[in-house]
Amino acid sequence: MFLVFKIEEDVMAKYSLKSQETVEEAMHKFKRGTLKSGGSGETVKNKKQAIAIGLSEARQKGYKAPKKAQ
Repeated sequence: MFLVFKIEEDVMAKYSLKSQETVEEAMHKFKRGTLKSGGSGETVKNKKQAIAIGLSEARQKGYKAPKKAQ
């Protein structure tokens, strides 16, 4: 019995590779407890906030990232 998987190569990425790396760096800092909030400078304690900080940094660097939610 064989399983066949169809892989679509024409699908555009939601984020750029550099954007993913920026979020990955922010998550690494979050897990180590060294990620600081921009406004108050307090340590970030929420996973979603850490991802938002990573995406924000990626946007500032000009990488492809989704627009900020309103």
